[in-house]
Order: sequence, then C-alpha cells, then structure tokens
Amino acid sequence: MTAQAELEQETETMTVREAIRQGLREELERDEDVYLMGEDVGLFGGVLEVTGGLYEEFGEERVRDTPISEAGFMGAATGAAATGTRPVVELMFSDFMGVSMEQIMNQMAKMHYMFGGKAELPVTVRTTEGGGMGAASQHSGTVHTWIAHFPGLKAVAPGTAASAKGLTKAAIRSDDPVFVFENKMIYEQSGEVPTDEDYTVPIGEAAVEREGEDVTVVATQRLVGESLGVADSLEGDVSVEVIDPRSLYPLDTDTIVESVEKTGRLVVADESPLSYGTHAEIATRVQEEAFFSLDAPIQRVGTPDTHMPFSPPLEQEVLPDDDDVRAAIERIS
Repeated sequence: MTAQAELEQETETMTVREAIRQGLREELERDEDVYLMGEDVGLFGGVLEVTGGLYEEFGEERVRDTPISEAGFMGAATGAAATGTRPVVELMFSDFMGVSMEQIMNQMAKMHYMFGGKAELPVTVRTTEGGGMGAASQHSGTVHTWIAHFPGLKAVAPGTAASAKGLTKAAIRSDDPVFVFENKMIYEQSGEVPTDEDYTVPIGEAAVEREGEDVTVVATQRLVGESLGVADSLEGDVSVEVIDPRSLYPLDTDTIVESVEKTGRLVVADESPLSYGTHAEIATRVQEEAFFSLDAPIQRVGTPDTHMPFSPPLEQEVLPDDDDVRAAIERIS
C-alpha cells in the first residue's frame, strides 16, 4: 500500500515522539488492561521523553517505574501478559536486550508454542536503537535482526511519524509479543499523522513511501528519510521507488518483490551490521522470488561489522547515511 493512501483521512503534523505518545495515550484510554512499565517511564517521562505527561494523566498504577533490572521487569511483563493484562515495556536501550534474553528467548517467545497455543502473550516491548548521539557502544546498537530471528516474536521498526503511531497501537492490540524498535535519531522528525483513534498500521504490511521506475530502495527507520531525500535529488536522472517495510518480522515480501519486478534493481538500506542480518534476509527473498527480474547485483547499505565508536568523527564514519544510499543507487543505475 502507498503511504499516501493511508493518509487520506484527517491528519495532524507531529513528531515521531509525539506520535508514539499519542498512540500510547489512546491505547491507555481504550483498554484498562494496558499499562506502561520500565525504567524512568513515570515521573521522569522516559529517558528520551516519549512517555512525558502520561504519569500525570493515568497515575502510578498505569505508568509504573521499575527497578534497574531488565531481566526482572521483562519476566514480570511476560507473566502478566500470560495472565490477562497488556503490559507495554520500555527497554531503555536495545543493547540491554542481552540482560533479559533468557526471559525473551526462552519464555516470551516460546510460551504460546509450548502451551499448545492456549497461552496468549499480548506484551509490547518498546526500545530505542541506533547511533548518532555519541552514546558509545553499549547504548548505540541496532539489534532488531536478533529479535526478528526468534520464532514467536514480532519485530517492527517505524520510519515515519505515521507508522510510529500506527505500529505502536497495532503492537499493543496484538495477542503476540511485539518489539517496537524506535531509532533514537528520528524522534524529532515530523510528518502527517492520522488523528483517528482507530488508526493502526497492520503488522506485516510495507508502505511504498515514494513511487519510482528505475531502482527500488528498501529502507528502514532513519534511512527512510535519508533515502527519500536522495530520491528527490536524483529526480530527472534516476526514478527511485522507496519502500519502508515497517515490519521486519513478519516481512511483507510481496510488496518488495512487486517493486523489484518493475524496477529490476534493489538497494537495501538498514542501520544494522551488514553480515547475517536484515539486508541478507531481504536480498535472499528477492533472489528466490524475483531473480529473473534483476538487472544488476543487489546492493547493501548498513553499518560495518564493528561496534559503534564513542568518538563523534568515527561514529559518523561508521553510520550509513544518504551519501551511501546515493552511491549504491549510482553503482547499479
């Protein structure tokens, strides 16, 4: 579906941060079983201010500050979801996933399967990822491929304000565990967001953010905006179609394949490390389903296989950006 078609209703301009907050507020109002929990989500309003004001609106029973124990509150959320509530956990940085991986991998991901489908796990985990803030290696990782790899878990990664709200609401309403990966560098990015309280983005459905004829760019999170800027700058020379998959698992392979069958060329732009990850999965699916439509080798834009440096100049050298997307397009067009 094109992003424009989704926005053919009453909208309001807001930042990604505001869009997520609005989605959380609407779901807290809609369903009394929904509540927020995590480190500093209450009085402090979240480390990156996403939950600001919600504590004052809904009180400490619905917006709960937790101890600094990721394994503890991730396990608590898993048990709470299995017994009938809908917790929304904020994991301050995605790098901390490792601390709670026992609860995620062996409990949250497997409980529905191991109870023969009788146990539902309506838990949402919101977490930030990505470099660009000079936060060093332990606070700047992009680990969404890791979660998308585990059967039983869903992983989404919004690249626009509209998808940030829609995916947040869809995750909370899902009866499965859903991880919402928020790139910390796009919280101030603005866009048109539907104000309808029933607006959601279906998990597993990509958005064609820009239509084109010559090259398909599948971009995630921060690189959606960067790719759209490149596409605009190349207008008249190369016609670039930009797709935001929005969901990493399940992945909307059909929309991507349909685009590649039209353009014959593919660039995959994702901030995660290049080896064994999101780039490889998307490229492989296209190879399997649209090999004879390809007119050039698939190109990847991502982070080299290294940890994020603390040094600002080194961090900027490592992070993929619009120049990398442009270079990948030019190599095959």
